[in-house]
Amino acid sequence: MNCSIEAPVYSKIALDIAARIARGELKINEKISGRSLMASEYSVSPETIRRSFKLLADVNIIQVMPNSGAVVISREKAMEYVERYNTGRGFRTLRKELKALLKERDEINKKILSVIDEICDLSERFKNTNPLNTLEFEIPENSPVENKSIEETKFWQKTGATIVAIKRDEKMILSPGPYSVFKKGDTLIVTGDAGIAKRIEDLIGI
Repeated sequence: MNCSIEAPVYSKIALDIAARIARGELKINEKISGRSLMASEYSVSPETIRRSFKLLADVNIIQVMPNSGAVVISREKAMEYVERYNTGRGFRTLRKELKALLKERDEINKKILSVIDEICDLSERFKNTNPLNTLEFEIPENSPVENKSIEETKFWQKTGATIVAIKRDEKMILSPGPYSVFKKGDTLIVTGDAGIAKRIEDLIGI
């Protein structure tokens, strides 16, 4: 569903009339002007006003009187109508915002993966000089981090290193998330400052 679709004009007019009733501007049993006068007030056609009246009559806010306009019959229902509309509008706005955020997240993820691909490619091609300062560490058997997640081991907090990727068998896990689990034989590709090597070796038990 497209969240940006606007309500039709007759629906907006119905909401405005309901709001006037809810505020007490139009009182119970008060007669609302006929379609022609209301059409002039809102600068729309009498048919548009007829549809607005029908909306309000269908939910028992007004009673349409043939050839003589309409009469207000419920302020309470008018208040409910306005509240329901505003709630729906809030959900539509939030859905639209969520859609935009998800799109932005997907674009950022694509950029992250692209950068990681470049890092891995450069690291492989220039592994002798390693200009990107990436290091590789293999998880040994019976390592204290084996079968634990990155988050559980507090890897970044304890080492200061960022895990660029994890090599597992013939697979490459790029930019692993905090719930990725370390397995025996995994090769961690990491980057960080000059002191990370010793801290990583201490953590993984090399």
